[in-house]
Formats: sequence, C-alpha cells, structure tokens
Amino acid sequence: MDWIFISFTGVFFITIILMILLLYSLSKHGDERKEYIKTKTMSYTFTIIIGLLLTKMGEDVYVSITNSTRTNGFNAYTFLVTITTVYFVVLLINKKRFGG
Repeated sequence: MDWIFISFTGVFFITIILMILLLYSLSKHGDERKEYIKTKTMSYTFTIIIGLLLTKMGEDVYVSITNSTRTNGFNAYTFLVTITTVYFVVLLINKKRFGG
C-alpha cells in the first residue's frame, strides 16, 4: 500500500512542478494568447472531470439498483492526481497547438 501512495504522490508533485514551469513559459506569450490557452485548457479539463464524475455517479446508481455489495468509496487523493495530470496534459497539448 505504501508504494502506491508514494507513486501517486510522486506523480502529483511532478505534474505540479511541470505545470508551474509550463505556466511560466506561457507568460512569455502575449496576453490574449496566454489567456486563450489557459481558458481552453480549463474548459477541456472541466469537461473531462464532469465526465469522470458522471461515470462514478452512474456506477454508484447501478450498484445501488442491483443491490450489489460492492460499494467502494470515492478516493479524493486519486481524483486530485487525475485532475492535475489531465490539466497538465491538456495544457501541454494546447500550448503546442496554439502557442507557436
């Protein structure tokens, strides 16, 4: 169990550091382009996160309807790591696409 926590923590901190570096490199672009890239990234990330939440909600509804005994809780830490990873990947793609 400890190696899973350490690996998720490592991924989390690496993506945070890379996001900071990526956002710093965006500051070299013009204001409109930088804002456009960040807005696109936030909207894509929001869409993906809402999709993940709807999937989890659908799974919980299915489990409750079928009276299944499997009721895993929602792990906030893995969700946070997922959000940071998705945001970093989408930011990297949008910077490459619109950054020039």
